[in-house]
Amino acid sequence: MKKKRILILFLILWLIPFPAKAISAHSAVLMDLDSGRILFEKKKDEERLIASITKIMTCIVAIEANKLEDIVTVDEEVLKMYGSNIYLELHEKMKLKDLLYGLMLRSGNDAAVVIANYIGGSEENFVAMMNQKAKEIGMTHTIYRNPHGLDEETENYSTAYDMALLSQYAMKNPVYREIVGTKKYNVQSEKKAYSWTNRNQFLFQYKYATGGKTGYTPRAGKTLVTTASSGNLNLTAVTLNDGNQYQTHQDLYEEAFQTYQNYIILDPEHFKIDNNFYSDKIVIKNRFQYPLSEPEKEEIKVLVELNKLDHYQDGDEVGVAKVFLKDDVIHEEKLYVEVPKKKGFWEWLRSLAWW
Repeated sequence: MKKKRILILFLILWLIPFPAKAISAHSAVLMDLDSGRILFEKKKDEERLIASITKIMTCIVAIEANKLEDIVTVDEEVLKMYGSNIYLELHEKMKLKDLLYGLMLRSGNDAAVVIANYIGGSEENFVAMMNQKAKEIGMTHTIYRNPHGLDEETENYSTAYDMALLSQYAMKNPVYREIVGTKKYNVQSEKKAYSWTNRNQFLFQYKYATGGKTGYTPRAGKTLVTTASSGNLNLTAVTLNDGNQYQTHQDLYEEAFQTYQNYIILDPEHFKIDNNFYSDKIVIKNRFQYPLSEPEKEEIKVLVELNKLDHYQDGDEVGVAKVFLKDDVIHEEKLYVEVPKKKGFWEWLRSLAWW
């Protein structure tokens, strides 16, 4: 099989991240949830104690266990818990899904250990599941040693960037989105009734807020992960050790919403390469969009690398479209050849019929 390659430059735009600003957080990240583009960063890879934003991982691991309707019996693990609790009683029974609301809305440390023991069989096994999930997501600077975030005996470390990756991953799950976006939740166990108001005040203070999780220990300081959506932008912000966290998050979101909107750069329905050496159509399978400011639209470039195959069939991969941010590739999309199906005799005959 003979191969020839041509390069086709068919689109030029331009990208610049919005300028850094002084913020009170020790470290921070603002990320576009859809593309993963970092819109703002400050010490994004510095490992720090993360306190109760640990519970984002606890929640998503539990959700993915697919046991939300299971009835969980509270065991003696709750007796050792302190700090923020939902005050579960020994031998109390509650649905796993309801425990997750207590975990995320009220930051229940007792809920965290009950969930961990039920899903993992032990807290140790559950923590191993948390670390495995972190590895799968790409959180390369994260280590979990407990499911709640308390750091007096064991410590959980992560970075602003890793926690943004986790937020991006978790927000793809509809159950997670429902839980963290809930302002108030009522539930009745066989022992008592609960009424929980979300401790994440950002949900009440900022009109574009869609979810998140707060955290605090004296050693970690205030930690916060939030999400917000406006227009066609869906963002997540992370701050570690920030005494003015809600204002920081609002400022980051407001600047981003005023500066950016999502633009479609590659679209299967409108993708076309002229003057290529295939007589058949070259197609892509996925849409790629990216947040851009108004000036940035002038400096993206898409480079098509096309291999000529002397012999090919429908669906063969024949190249790649590379999207550049200046000199950096920000996306690659595979190219395929689409060969029209030949009509059979009866289809041909019907196409000639005028009646």
